[in-house]
Amino acid sequence: MKELEFLVNLARQAGRAILQVYETEFSVERKEDRSPLTEADTRSHRIISRALQERYPQIPVLSEEGKEVDYSIRGAWSRLWLVDPLDGTKEFIKRNGEFTVNIALVERDKPVWGVIHIPVKDTCYAADVTRGAWRVRNGEWRPVTVKSPPHGGIRVVKSRSHPSPQLDEVLQLLPEYRVITRGSALKFCAVATGEADFYPRFGPTWEWDTAAGQAIVTAAGGVVVDFVGVPLAYNKADLINGPFLVGPDLQWLEHNGILAKTAALKLR
Repeated sequence: MKELEFLVNLARQAGRAILQVYETEFSVERKEDRSPLTEADTRSHRIISRALQERYPQIPVLSEEGKEVDYSIRGAWSRLWLVDPLDGTKEFIKRNGEFTVNIALVERDKPVWGVIHIPVKDTCYAADVTRGAWRVRNGEWRPVTVKSPPHGGIRVVKSRSHPSPQLDEVLQLLPEYRVITRGSALKFCAVATGEADFYPRFGPTWEWDTAAGQAIVTAAGGVVVDFVGVPLAYNKADLINGPFLVGPDLQWLEHNGILAKTAALKLR
C-alpha cells in the first residue's frame, strides 16, 4: 500500500501543476502526429519522470512526452513505468475537466499497478491487481468493484472526443442500452466503479493511454480484452493498441454475443 500511496501523491502533485496551467490563457502546440501539446503536458511529464527515476532507478520510464526508446532496447525490459502525464489534452483545451494523469507499472507484459488522477476533482483511482482497486478522495481509500449489468439495459460508455462509426453499429446490435459519454481514461473508471457496463474501443490508442485503466478495471474484477478475449499486452514492438473491449467479465461479453459481434464488425 505504501508504494500505491506514493504514486497517488505523485499523480496529485502532477495534477496541481496541470491546474496551474489550466487556469491561465495557455498556448497549444502540435506534435508530429498533429495531436495537441500544452505546457501542462510537459510540466506533468517532468514531475512524474523525475520522481519515478529517483525512487525506482532500476525501472525505466516510458512516457507519452518522453524520448521514444527503440524496441531493441526496451524489449529486454521485464518491468517499466507507462505514463501519460496528461491524458485527454483535447478535454483540457476544451476546459471541460475530463482529463487525467495516468501512471502504471507493467511487469512482463501486464499492468500490475495503476493510478488515474482527476485533477479538477482531486480524486484518484488506484489499483494493485493482487489486492484490489480504490477511489481515493480526501485521504479516504474506498474499494471499488465492477457491477453486474442491470436488467434495464446495458450502460455503454463512449469517448467524448473520438467518435467511431463502428461503435454505432455495435449499439444497433444491443437489445437495450444507454450511452454515457466520458473523456480520457475516465471511461475505464466508469466501468471499474459500476457506473458503466461496457466500453468498446475501435480506434487506435497508445499503451500509456490504457495501462493504468486496465490495471484498475482488472483489480476491480473486470476485463480489458481484444476482440477474441485476450487481455491487452504491453511493451510490444508496436506501442499502438488494437481495438479492445472493457466489461465486467469475459463470460458476460461472451454470453451477450458481444465478442462475436464486435469481431465480425472488425473483420468487415
